Amino acid sequence: MKIRQLSARQIYLIIFLAVGGLIGYAAYSIKILGLEPCPLCITQQFFYSIVGITAFIAFNHNPVEIISRFYAAIIFLASAAGIWVAGRQVWLQSLPEDEVPLCGPPLEYIFEVFPFGDLLKALFIGDGNCAEITWQFLGLSMAGWSFIWFTLFLVLSILIVLKSKSSNS
Repeated sequence: MKIRQLSARQIYLIIFLAVGGLIGYAAYSIKILGLEPCPLCITQQFFYSIVGITAFIAFNHNPVEIISRFYAAIIFLASAAGIWVAGRQVWLQSLPEDEVPLCGPPLEYIFEVFPFGDLLKALFIGDGNCAEITWQFLGLSMAGWSFIWFTLFLVLSILIVLKSKSSNS
């Protein structure tokens, strides 16, 4: 079956299942492999959650075209934000050691002691912990794969909008 033959509802299901697998693997890598997520990893998981929940709601709702475009827009925006965060982490990972920012305190400490703005800065800007590569598959770090997955979800959200426009013509 070609991707163009898939309905918007089927695409939402594919997105939901893919996100479920990604979040499931993230939980596995934390609990079983013992990897410690950095602030940018946590932010990426947040955007995956938005993409997955939106896709789940859209799949179950099976909306008319205009509402389907709204759901696709949410997935597009969350994916674009995820691309930015994953891209920032890939950039941090590519820096020479002497240019990597200093590591900050743990997020729990920032959450308890510092203002909320500092927590947001840590979640979106990252620190030296985010430059550490602790896992690779086919030569790409987890952030690199995250960048690819968010890009795929962004493309699929555009495909949903294009499908709804072509069905209106």
